[in-house]
Amino acid sequence: VVGAGLAGLAAALACADGGAAVTVIERRRRLGGLTWSFEHDGRWIDNGQHVFLRCCTAYRDFLARIGSAGDVQMQDRLDVTVLRPGRPGGQPAEARLRRNGLPAPLHMGAALLRYRHLRVLDRLRLALAALPLRRVDLDDPALDAETFGAWLSRHGQSPRAIEAMWDLICVPTVNLPAAEASAAMGAKVFQTGLLTDTSAADIGWSSIPLGRLHGERAAVALAHVGAEVSAGERVVSVEEGKGSAGRLEVRTEARRLDADAVVLAVPHHAVNDIVAPATFAGQGELGRLGASAIVDVHLLYDRRVTDFTLAAGIDSPIGWVFDRTVSSGLAGGRGQYLAVSLSAADVHLGRRPEDLGPEVVTALATLLPGARHAKVLDILVTKEHKATFRAVPGTAALRPGPLTRTPGVVLAGAWTDTGWPATMEGAVRSGLGAARAALVAAGSTRRLPEEVA
Repeated sequence: VVGAGLAGLAAALACADGGAAVTVIERRRRLGGLTWSFEHDGRWIDNGQHVFLRCCTAYRDFLARIGSAGDVQMQDRLDVTVLRPGRPGGQPAEARLRRNGLPAPLHMGAALLRYRHLRVLDRLRLALAALPLRRVDLDDPALDAETFGAWLSRHGQSPRAIEAMWDLICVPTVNLPAAEASAAMGAKVFQTGLLTDTSAADIGWSSIPLGRLHGERAAVALAHVGAEVSAGERVVSVEEGKGSAGRLEVRTEARRLDADAVVLAVPHHAVNDIVAPATFAGQGELGRLGASAIVDVHLLYDRRVTDFTLAAGIDSPIGWVFDRTVSSGLAGGRGQYLAVSLSAADVHLGRRPEDLGPEVVTALATLLPGARHAKVLDILVTKEHKATFRAVPGTAALRPGPLTRTPGVVLAGAWTDTGWPATMEGAVRSGLGAARAALVAAGSTRRLPEEVA
């Protein structure tokens, strides 16, 4: 397995559980891919605020497999407070999106009718898009031919409704606003997460640093099944071997390995550096998948400024804000640590932290009155330049499945054809699909991982 992000880790464990002898090679000196943590001034900082939903069944099973299921929290029911700045110095406007126990999509009806950030007419017209979204064929190529924003406009949604409601969910899940995102990806998010199952969108998050939740726990699980893990080693090529028929040759900067199957679980922009051109259909078009950034601003206050575990902002530079005080290991009485997550953040990549940080502090004070007189003890900005592929119209055709033209070489990664956006769930699903293909190629079919519904 080349690459130890969530896709590679899921694939490696599934292959080992299927009876294969597994070697994992990762160029970084840590496991976990884009979900990692680092220590800063006595606190553990996650590179990004990676949350999941109850419908993320493959990811939740992965957590259980590596012994981390007890280190996440999940809402009893979807409950998000959405904040909008009030008049200068005044109280922010609040609206609460909390589901009830009715069958989907009725479970959100009461909350949407009370959603004060939209005019009453816009609230009523939300159903004009929600009901068709519930029935739309996610595999219809026409859905990937237009933006989600255009689709919503054709179904009675005003610019304000798109901005204050639909983008509230589209931006953090697809990592693009509806005006740019593929309608196929937007429809997937809403159909699976909100419109077909009552509890699907309940939000979960880690109670410990992500590096421990994923990378460290997966390393222990891999050691337990006898897998070899080599971190800090770069694979330079994977090709058909020149010796034994049907075997593959993996070359790193330091050694050569033979394999019956190889799972290539690397970012799409790294594939062409490892395998020969035209290893799979459309390989030359991978550059068109592009990238979309995520930026996080980490703020340490001298006192507690909010009781929200998580909240969202609209009409504000603030996207979502998370209380990460406990997970960071911050000792009691030392203030509160909030992480502000800015998705679809390409515009912020060239900005200096000393400019972006104070802007976020000022904006957050308009949403959280408790922050207005608190002292900011520390500001840290983290940037993932290539956090996800860029899920614009036309990208569905660019996402390959696990199989390639080279027998035994299979692909994994959230950028592959999972039907999901580039999420932790999509990454794990891709790893399981790659593991099935790799085990079949290696002739080990007695214990294949089950298909994920």
